[in-house]
Amino acid sequence: MNTKNLARPIGFALLASLCLGGSSISARAADDKIEDEAAWWNKEWTLRKPIVVTPISGAEPDGDAVTLLRLHGGNFQFALAKEDGSDLRLIAADGQTEIPYHIERYDSLMNEAFVWAKIPHVEPGKPATIWLYSGNPNATPPEFASKDTYPDSAILVYHFTERSAPPKDFSAGENNAATAPTPTEGALIGPGALFFGTNSIEIANSPNLTWAAGTEVTVSLWVKPSGLAENAMILTREEGGSAFRFGLDNGVPFVEVTDASGTTRSAAGEAIPASLWRHLAVVASATKIDILVDGKPNTSLARPLPALASDFLMGSTPEKGGGYAGEADELQIYQAALPVGDLRYAAISQSGSDEAQRMIAPGEDESSEGGGHNATLEHLSLFGDIAHNMMFDGWIAIGGCIIMLICGWTVAVQKFLYLNSIDKGTKAFLKLWDHIANDLTTLDHDNEDSIRSMGGKMSAKLYRHVHRSPLYHLYHIGCKEIRGRIGKGGRDPSKGLSARAIQAVRASLESGMTRENQRLNSGLVALTISIAGGPYMGLLGTVVGVMITFALISRSGEVEVASIAPGIASALLATVAGLLVAIPALFIYSYLSGRIKAFLADMQVFIDEFIAKMAEFHPTPGEAGASPAGSPVPTETPFESELPADTATATETAEPALA
Repeated sequence: MNTKNLARPIGFALLASLCLGGSSISARAADDKIEDEAAWWNKEWTLRKPIVVTPISGAEPDGDAVTLLRLHGGNFQFALAKEDGSDLRLIAADGQTEIPYHIERYDSLMNEAFVWAKIPHVEPGKPATIWLYSGNPNATPPEFASKDTYPDSAILVYHFTERSAPPKDFSAGENNAATAPTPTEGALIGPGALFFGTNSIEIANSPNLTWAAGTEVTVSLWVKPSGLAENAMILTREEGGSAFRFGLDNGVPFVEVTDASGTTRSAAGEAIPASLWRHLAVVASATKIDILVDGKPNTSLARPLPALASDFLMGSTPEKGGGYAGEADELQIYQAALPVGDLRYAAISQSGSDEAQRMIAPGEDESSEGGGHNATLEHLSLFGDIAHNMMFDGWIAIGGCIIMLICGWTVAVQKFLYLNSIDKGTKAFLKLWDHIANDLTTLDHDNEDSIRSMGGKMSAKLYRHVHRSPLYHLYHIGCKEIRGRIGKGGRDPSKGLSARAIQAVRASLESGMTRENQRLNSGLVALTISIAGGPYMGLLGTVVGVMITFALISRSGEVEVASIAPGIASALLATVAGLLVAIPALFIYSYLSGRIKAFLADMQVFIDEFIAKMAEFHPTPGEAGASPAGSPVPTETPFESELPADTATATETAEPALA
């Protein structure tokens, strides 16, 4: 639950009183975060957010308001909604009534959506709250049609989302265009139409598009002129001696009417600049025609519309010339003279400006389980959206990275467990070694059980840990060397060990340390391959992906961000995969290498200590105390102590000393 939500405990108390027959719960304020459980519209939808619509002065629609909801990663969790947005539902403030809506564009990869909704009963000065529900993976598209979003007076609505196909009519008028425009992806509201002054869109006449003299009509659209030109026609309709022309004259909006009394043009109003989006509207009543810019009156013509039943032409043709050059979006035609408040509301709500964001304010997400906005989950889910556009070449690179990742982590886990086990065994061994290192003669080197149990001090339970230690392995090697030189079948222990014998024992111990080092480092090559090969494998996938993306762009001719970004993002995902393989492998390798070096240092110290203790308790023949007190020092031929045990003179070995 969000920290701002203090209403939940109160809601539970009120709900309890309601169950006991108390008074009903009063309505929440628009900015409350959590509603009572009974107010949740449908438990199959796990998320919702309040959207508060507050019309500003001069922009109050008369009744229902057709409103554009702009959704993006900052105000909507695309990761938790269905990929096509079919689980979106808009619910009125009463918590029950579904609001008609339709989606112009929904892009879960780019985290962008444009949703048109018919918000009921928008009153001046009074905020209207609706609820946007999402998060139902089993949801089906709503039963509403796009025409349900608009009032009955709407007879033509073009969003220009069809790319290279003729624009589709989203109203009930069914006035689809006859020709396709040049598309542009980066218009004001998703895709739009691009005009060069020589291309046009033809709209065939229909019964609901036929104008009688003095008919009430509203035409609105967004325009972004690429330059200022004389008599740049935006929308024209001509039939015999009658005509309707709407355009820009050096940036000044105008409407021109031709009828039996001649041709008349509206007075010059305020010009609009080039390269900026502006909302234009023509409102014809029984006596005059008004032009509004951004919902504000600009100029007018004291003439009604003439009777016309011809086709519309948006833009111009090379034969006629004088066409509009620039971008256009959201063409709408109504069989009514819309009030200024409606047009001002439409201009602000569709603009995406700061004023629009204040007027249409999405609140914080709420969860049916009491949770809030999970930005981390949303962020991570973007990788799934990016992977959706991954090409086959990229998947090959990622597949190689996955193989390296599995191999590297398998070795890392096994090596980690192995080092932990030998660390535990080494600690146990060193405790025992501290006892017998004071007198190696306590060990019966001819008795394997005595050596294995370290003079009877090691139990079978402790042996399960100690036998894994490399130091215990070296200890066995050293004991074997001692037995081969002074044990039964070897030299007389009273003769001790010569310097060459001690050097031979050291050589054997160091050879054992080398083998232990190899055992400790076995398998680490998989981590080094991941460290070195992961980034290069990912880079290969990225380079190939970018190369293919630009090849597709060159073939299609589309250079908009929306056409490039998915391919580039999916290509970069291969590099991310390579780095995700290499970076953890680098850290793990460094950690394991450090532990292995510590074990090698312990082994070197143990070898030095073992040799020192061995030389102390089995001194060379010439040293004092090499033979028992009072006994002559036995003589031997040079290098006799180095002879193999099977060739030396057999002597009886004394019983091992007690510990």
